[in-house]
Amino acid sequence: MSSYDIDLVGKIGSMALISREYNDIDYNIFARIGRELDPNCIWITSGSTEIGRLDYIKRHGKELTGTDEEIKTDYSAQGQSILMKNYREFIDSRYSVRQFLVEHQHFNDKDKRKHLKSAILRCKAQNAIPIINYNDAVSYEENRRWEIASLKNSSVDIVECIDNDETASTIARLIIPRYLLILTSVDGVYANIDDPASLVAEIAGATVQEVLDNISYHQTLCKGSSRKGAGGTRAKLEFIKENIKLGTTVIISNSRYGISKVLQGQVPRTVIKVR
Repeated sequence: MSSYDIDLVGKIGSMALISREYNDIDYNIFARIGRELDPNCIWITSGSTEIGRLDYIKRHGKELTGTDEEIKTDYSAQGQSILMKNYREFIDSRYSVRQFLVEHQHFNDKDKRKHLKSAILRCKAQNAIPIINYNDAVSYEENRRWEIASLKNSSVDIVECIDNDETASTIARLIIPRYLLILTSVDGVYANIDDPASLVAEIAGATVQEVLDNISYHQTLCKGSSRKGAGGTRAKLEFIKENIKLGTTVIISNSRYGISKVLQGQVPRTVIKVR
């Protein structure tokens, strides 16, 4: 593919925004990322639920109780404004910041998909940075499953938006970037997650099919995830297969390095591409 809609679609995971040492927001990560964001990128961010949880504990000295669905809703609603406040604080004041809260319906309905794409594309022309998050605060899992099941009866290509990894991949199919950057709490894809020396620098091939085959092989080596409900590296690799087909280069690396150093190859990373 010779042309792209935008340079970069980037995504950062929840735990990549948290300092495990202090069990609090990692403001250094927000500062590093914020300074590097500009209107030629689309940013997908996790973090509202975990940040809401930490904020609730800080204020009340305990965790919420209730069903998993209730707790996720309540924490997400509490953390969303904090998440956006931190991005706004560190992003260059010359740029506008626009928040888009999405759900599966925005991608599975033709008119909603068209509306969302147009709104996001206008950001670049209007010197604004779109920041996108799955709308956990109002997404009810049982209802979502029912809606997805109904859609599968009438269509083949259905987006479920299980988490923000899928959201990032889906956005990068809607608005095709040169790069899809996935920032996590690790340096990339490992042949053995327990061996730091086993970082895979590149998953590539001469053809799309060769790359897809190599991705599938590395999926067999993956295990675990950073938190309850996350799909881990295996799921990330599954979601990005469609992006590879569209000519996007996918890069997975650690959030502590920021954006530019990862893109320039100055730090450890895994690059997934057709050579």
